[in-house]
Amino acid sequence: MKARNGRTPVTMQDVAQLAGVSVKTVSNVLSDYPHVSATTRERVTIAVAELGYTLNVSARNLRIGRTRVLGLAIPELSQAYFAELADAIIRRAGARGYTVLIEQTLSPATDEIDTVEIMRRHSIDGLIYSPLSMTASDVRRLDAEFPMVVLGDRVRGSRADHVTMANAAAIRAATEHLLGIGRRRIAVIGARPEGPVGAGASRLQGYTGALETAGIDIDTALIRSAALWHRADGVRATEELIADGTDFDGLVCFNDALALGAMHALQRHGRTIPDDVAVVGFDDIEDGAFATPSLTTVSPRRDEVAETAVGLLVDRLAEGSDRTAPRHVEIGYTMVLRDSTATGTAPGSE
Repeated sequence: MKARNGRTPVTMQDVAQLAGVSVKTVSNVLSDYPHVSATTRERVTIAVAELGYTLNVSARNLRIGRTRVLGLAIPELSQAYFAELADAIIRRAGARGYTVLIEQTLSPATDEIDTVEIMRRHSIDGLIYSPLSMTASDVRRLDAEFPMVVLGDRVRGSRADHVTMANAAAIRAATEHLLGIGRRRIAVIGARPEGPVGAGASRLQGYTGALETAGIDIDTALIRSAALWHRADGVRATEELIADGTDFDGLVCFNDALALGAMHALQRHGRTIPDDVAVVGFDDIEDGAFATPSLTTVSPRRDEVAETAVGLLVDRLAEGSDRTAPRHVEIGYTMVLRDSTATGTAPGSE
């Protein structure tokens, strides 16, 4: 705290006396408590400025048992999408006075859900958790003593808030875009080897739904799996399509890393993009805009995801023990048209 006129330190009591309010009211104003009248807030703010009072944040946090630290658990920072998502969350949290502690969930030594237990050991106020996949058996392990926001498909029965992407609708739009520019043999990369789970299942549903609506039979030879959605997986799956002699003129990839790997493999095998094969990705990572050709993709509105997740978590912290029912927010998507599909009209964004 600053000293008034270089002598006695200014206290919250001094601010309360000058503003003609209680110390509790001063505390509520400085903590940005919403239920304070505009007139009272102005009086306290003027008193703070006049006295030169500075809130001792560390002491306040110690009193109320808060660290002003949020946890973020994501699969891996080596993937551009998750690195860019982490950047967006850190910026949004910083604007609200929070720092962010990051943990990676993909570890050969632990299961993905174990990260929730690991984060419990850290001094965090709440957690934003972005798993690759969640099952019904994981639900009870989401019930931590701190508030949590889960990014990804909603898990029924969980007390955590959820921020989800329109996975099925977005991939359906990507597939319809390829259909709209005349492609009929559309392959897809990103199905899970272990079967339809998580975001992979929803995105596969969007792909098959678009083909069925267009009256095109589902050809399983065009559906290729990828375990981790890395560039190398995109290369491998595309080279398998070519080696098998599978005819395809369009390619939907469940993320941009797969798409960038696929484009590398296509070009290495003499296929021209988009003339021979038009390619669509998902995530709108920065690298896609600078690829050759630039990558058409689906933007999951990453900044909106970050803002919503941080907002939900901070709201939960403000509620304290007065918990409301779990909240579910679905973020829309935007088709970003670039050179890998040449020209054409996207079926729309939501």
